[in-house]
Amino acid sequence: MSRGEERPELTADGLQNIARAYHGSRIILTAYELGIFTALADERKTSAEVAEALGADPRATDRLMNALAVLGLLNKGEGLFANTAVAARYLVKGKPDYMAGLMHGVHLWDAWSTLTDAVRAGTSVFERPGGEAAERRTEAFIAAMHYNAAFRAGRLVALLDLAGVSRVLDVGGGSGIYAMAFVRAREGITATVFDLPQVTPLTRRYVEVEGLSGKIDIVAGDANVDELPRGYELVLVSQLIHSNSPEENAALINNCAASLNAGGCLVVQDFVVDGDRAGPPRPIIFALNMLVATEAGDTYTEAEIRGWMEAAGLSNIERVDTDFETTLVMGTKP
Repeated sequence: MSRGEERPELTADGLQNIARAYHGSRIILTAYELGIFTALADERKTSAEVAEALGADPRATDRLMNALAVLGLLNKGEGLFANTAVAARYLVKGKPDYMAGLMHGVHLWDAWSTLTDAVRAGTSVFERPGGEAAERRTEAFIAAMHYNAAFRAGRLVALLDLAGVSRVLDVGGGSGIYAMAFVRAREGITATVFDLPQVTPLTRRYVEVEGLSGKIDIVAGDANVDELPRGYELVLVSQLIHSNSPEENAALINNCAASLNAGGCLVVQDFVVDGDRAGPPRPIIFALNMLVATEAGDTYTEAEIRGWMEAAGLSNIERVDTDFETTLVMGTKP
């Protein structure tokens, strides 16, 4: 729905459809988590064969696969199931376009199930697992962020003026997907990815696969606590401020500004809400994702981000809206 377009009035059936929307979501996530699409791959199999391969109950697997057929993710004929074209492309592990990040959606389901209690408490009440389960969740999260950013990283870099830029710092850079886009944008640019100690081993893996270890440094630390590396012409903070409280973001932006050389630019990319918090839809709903998943995260307005930048001594602050739902707010260090 475009801005200014009147919303159609909801009917009782429309309300029921919204309330039941989780049915389709849970069906897909469960099938993905079990590995049904990968078990089928490019073959036609009975549900009993798939159940045996997955170590699942035959009757329950059959009912799940029937539902997947109704949703258009499996084809069914003569008692045999096969992936549809879209499932074969995106949901079979090992395929080039495999949506590895969907496992993060599986994990978010648990957090979203606590929304009622989170609204009562005003903060996340979700009990996060530790040990190997925490490691798996981190790996799934980074895979999701990598997948989501893969199509937009080059487009974001193309929106920026890289004249005079030779060193880029990507704060909370995850897989390093944006750092990769910067070093590929022009010969002579190097980048540093700064992220948590539990993330940086994953960063190295992604960077090594792309053969860019010589152009991208990786530094472990907590941007909300530790001093960031210094001496950069551009600092990127992508999809990070929504995990923080306003106070944490003010300190983070100040920390990032200190990393810039004179004349350098700080670029904040995130979902930005309107001043009256009436839209756009994605940032409004994403604020609830931060409520259930973080202690004090939120989505923020342009005015709030500007305020943090101004307090950090940045000037010439401008906003650029992308065509992939995020907004860039940029400020220059005098």
